[in-house]
Amino acid sequence: MAGNIMDGNMSASVNVLGTTLASCSTSPMTGFFRNGCCDTSDADHGSHTVCAVMTAEFLALSKYLGNDLSTPRPEFGFAGLKPGDQWCLCAGRFLQAHEEGAAPQVNLSATHERALEIVPLDVLRRYALGNV
Repeated sequence: MAGNIMDGNMSASVNVLGTTLASCSTSPMTGFFRNGCCDTSDADHGSHTVCAVMTAEFLALSKYLGNDLSTPRPEFGFAGLKPGDQWCLCAGRFLQAHEEGAAPQVNLSATHERALEIVPLDVLRRYALGNV
């Protein structure tokens, strides 16, 4: 559940559009804090702030780059992602996928404003669901 979680040094839950951060996914459960939202804090060194809709092309690129998101890892309670799943993606990996021509779509209302520290808004908008 998104909200203004100002617990310690956790960033306010605001999306890239300046409104309340929406949930990205609870099935599969995502987020740095595994709360379904792309909330972040200073502890999130990977900036898991972009709510991305997985594609086969992106999953293949991620696996090639050393982060296999599609293979189930039951020992970590991870069922593996498939095309269509929404996932809080590291902003840097999203930007890299954009540069490689394999960026997934983005749910802007569920993408945390801190993603903008790494990815320009015009780039995120290019991949926005419904092309907002």
